[in-house]
Amino acid sequence: MSAAAPIVEGRDLTRVFPMPAGDVTALGHVSIRIEPGEHVAITGPSGCGKSTLLHLLGCVDQATGGTLLFEGREVGALSESDRSRIRLTRIGFVFQRFFLLPMLTAWENIELPQAEAGASKSERRARTRELLEYVGLTERMDHRPSQLSGGEMQRVAIARALANRPPLLLADEPTGELDEATGEQIADLFDRVHADGTAIVVVTHNPVVAARAQRRLAMKSGSVVSG
Repeated sequence: MSAAAPIVEGRDLTRVFPMPAGDVTALGHVSIRIEPGEHVAITGPSGCGKSTLLHLLGCVDQATGGTLLFEGREVGALSESDRSRIRLTRIGFVFQRFFLLPMLTAWENIELPQAEAGASKSERRARTRELLEYVGLTERMDHRPSQLSGGEMQRVAIARALANRPPLLLADEPTGELDEATGEQIADLFDRVHADGTAIVVVTHNPVVAARAQRRLAMKSGSVVSG
């Protein structure tokens, strides 16, 4: 493990969801550290709390109890605008169903978060072209999501997630909608992203994807049981 401060650290995290039939504890007293440049896979059965933990680490949701630190800052003490800025500039998100904006081209989907972060037009143009080359989709830059294959959409989603050069990439079942061969291609791309210095946390049911990580955490019933 690195001697540097973790990029994100959860201490005794709990997430309880109020329900009409009674509170549901999705996450119970989980502590986790993700070091800069680390590649971690989180595995476990459906409903065990993997995605809930990922949403907390990504500052998308807030814990019911415990403390989350992102680059040394306590997330719970930040304003919503500060948390939004972290999500926009310090964390990249990749999802199972891609969540590309259907009315935008591949180029425009990748450019959008850069515009939201305040990058200049020339900066956006250079970065978007760089990322399209990185994921091998220069020839598809003017295509909308409906004109792309599942693997191509996921590559656009990864490029979009990297648009603002975040030090942390979070992926929730990134190969879940893809066939085996295409899933392998996406796993290869994650390996390249990691080799280039980005920390990755991937939630996956895919043993091939999990096996590529440096460290594996297994979850069960809202707790980390190994790793």
